[in-house]
Amino acid sequence: MAGFRMGHGVLRRKPIEQIEEADVHQRLTRTLGLWQLTAIGVGGIIGAGIFSLAGAVANGTAGPAVLVSFLIAGVASAAAAFSYAEFAGMIPKAGSAYTYGYAVLGELAGWFIGWDLLLEYTAIVAVVAIGISGYFNFLVEAVGAELPAWMLGAPGTGEGHKVDLFAMLLCLLIAYLLTLGIKNAARFETGVVVLKVLVVLLVIAVGMVHIDTANYDPFFPYGLGGAFTGAATVFFAVFGYDAMSTAAEESKDAQRHMPKAIVYSLAISMVLYVLACLVLTGMQDYRDIDPESGFSTAFKSVGLPGLANVIAVGAIIGILTVMFTFMLGVTRVWFSMSRDGLLPKWFAKTHETRHVPTRVTWIAGFASAAIAGFLPIGEAAELTNIGILLAFVVVCIAVIVLRYRRPELPRTFRCPGMPVVPALGVVFSIWLITFLQWQTWARFAVWFLIGLVVYFAYSYRNSELGKAEAAAEAGSAAPPREPGS
Repeated sequence: MAGFRMGHGVLRRKPIEQIEEADVHQRLTRTLGLWQLTAIGVGGIIGAGIFSLAGAVANGTAGPAVLVSFLIAGVASAAAAFSYAEFAGMIPKAGSAYTYGYAVLGELAGWFIGWDLLLEYTAIVAVVAIGISGYFNFLVEAVGAELPAWMLGAPGTGEGHKVDLFAMLLCLLIAYLLTLGIKNAARFETGVVVLKVLVVLLVIAVGMVHIDTANYDPFFPYGLGGAFTGAATVFFAVFGYDAMSTAAEESKDAQRHMPKAIVYSLAISMVLYVLACLVLTGMQDYRDIDPESGFSTAFKSVGLPGLANVIAVGAIIGILTVMFTFMLGVTRVWFSMSRDGLLPKWFAKTHETRHVPTRVTWIAGFASAAIAGFLPIGEAAELTNIGILLAFVVVCIAVIVLRYRRPELPRTFRCPGMPVVPALGVVFSIWLITFLQWQTWARFAVWFLIGLVVYFAYSYRNSELGKAEAAAEAGSAAPPREPGS
């Protein structure tokens, strides 16, 4: 019997109709409109994909067919995006994949997705900070300045390197912006995203004039297989809406706006990605494209070094918004798990006037700063892949399960092509997981085991849903009162 109760407990599901009656210190304020949400999504998607990955994939994996790589990755990502959009319209709560998994597949499944995303999102913030730090060092050298070697990178990344100080400061800056309140932080994010999109449009507009169609021949120098391999690489540049969806509880009209923001942000980003790839591979032979700063070298090759510097600055600004989106994601997942009792309630306390989870924000800021400061970018990047793909698998499976289990639930957005589209999202995500190195699996296994210990040592016993079920069972088991007693 005890074993059955344990099994039943870990599979308990959070009722979708349940309205969070959160304490004032555990409540988020609904202030974000449709276009602010869309900007957060675009901010999370467009970044390293255009300014770094496009050149790297074009040079060594796909050639001009990098455009096809982005289209394949975009279609696969859209399968997951439609699933997220359906859930966002039904469950306008903080937590994204964690909350959806909890509501449909049970507490243990939700716990592990949330637990994974805490590490994945934090690591992504650190990786992006390290990337921006590299651009910053390049610009400092371009103006003839020289910084002390000890502050220019993590130990082992260069002679005299002790810490990547600029990357650490960036992480703490983003944490500070998020503690100012979601409305002020979203204004900053929206402004920077607009600036980033303008830079990308400038790149496309000027680059179109310098396209040489001879550079497109051969279009598939590495065969169709090269385009698919490239898709596996750039896939990690076409999500970000998942982190944005964690802000559902801070949207003014989440049930209508969140699905639209998810679809809009992916659509806008894919159009810009395709046009940028056309320009990049049309301006320069794919074999000559610099894998690290493709657009800068491309514009230098056509006699526009000044614009190349503008692009470098735009890359720094543009990639900064990715940090914002994913740190927002990790803090909202952490907040939601704590409010549900799966992590200590202390973390779920929000600021009295700003109504944001400042405690978890600062912890996430310092954690990402530590990773960014002391780990090489390659080691930090290995922490970022598997959890997000597993989240995609869970969300795509869950949307199919819920469509057939609860068809009567009101849905402001319905995933098209059910169940084929979400099933494709599952298949593609699992396929991409097979590309991950064994070291990634080893780190995931360690984090998984730590999570297992935390869940059964703390979360299972302190779950708010578990307490509610226990109270209900105790009430139903109580003997009836005698008349007049």
